[in-house]
Amino acid sequence: MWPFTRKNVVPVLRFTGTIGMVTPLRPGLSISGVAAGIEKAFKLSKLPSVAVLINSPGGSPVQSNLIFKLIRQLAEENEKKVYVFCEDVAASGGYFLAIAGDEIYADPSSIIGSIGVISASFGFVEAIDKLGIERRVYTSGRSKSTLDPFLAENPDDVSRLKAIQRDVHDVFIGLVKERRAGKLKAHDDELFSGAFWAGPRASELGLIDGISDVRTKMRELHGEDVHLQVVELQKGGLLSRFRRLAPATGEHLPSLAFADDLVSAVETRALWSRFGL
Repeated sequence: MWPFTRKNVVPVLRFTGTIGMVTPLRPGLSISGVAAGIEKAFKLSKLPSVAVLINSPGGSPVQSNLIFKLIRQLAEENEKKVYVFCEDVAASGGYFLAIAGDEIYADPSSIIGSIGVISASFGFVEAIDKLGIERRVYTSGRSKSTLDPFLAENPDDVSRLKAIQRDVHDVFIGLVKERRAGKLKAHDDELFSGAFWAGPRASELGLIDGISDVRTKMRELHGEDVHLQVVELQKGGLLSRFRRLAPATGEHLPSLAFADDLVSAVETRALWSRFGL
């Protein structure tokens, strides 16, 4: 039984962490993990509002777009207005999620923006030469070894990657312009450079609608007795992940899972650190 009637409940969705970066022990935000929770939120209450909290430095543009589309589709189907509230950071893919909101708010210290596309890697050619290691690569397609970090950088590979990045960036820019139509207050060269700003400056630029928090805004809209009901997005803690990972034969978890998780932790830490967090 609900302690509150459905009439004064605002469903709250909380998107926290990197997007799409998934390893066995460290799942990121993905459409498969959050779809059921999103659908539940849009059917939970009779109020015309759904609140979304975002604290994400970004990640996969594909997963960002899929989650964005689902929120917009359900908002239109259920005639709901989506209010987004940015926490520590809503940047890159995190801001991609934010523009699913009809209105976007942030804290004065929130980091907003980073509308761009990035790809980072390493080059190990000189390292393996010094170690006396011979790299052997066999392919049936001339582009199959594109951007191999153990081979010398190929200008054609870099050009191909940059072309893909431009295409992805154009999709991001197009959606920002569509969702923030009439609100953006700076030239494209500034807004879409990959730069990011604190909440007040992001508001001046039109990337958000103002400074506020979810409780304050929902009380303004629906009265002091409004109840915020958080809808769980992804179920299962660390132990349940262990159980899912264990093979049917009953063997122990492979050590590779922990190695993958360590790499994911480093990559995740690098994403957050870009924004001083």
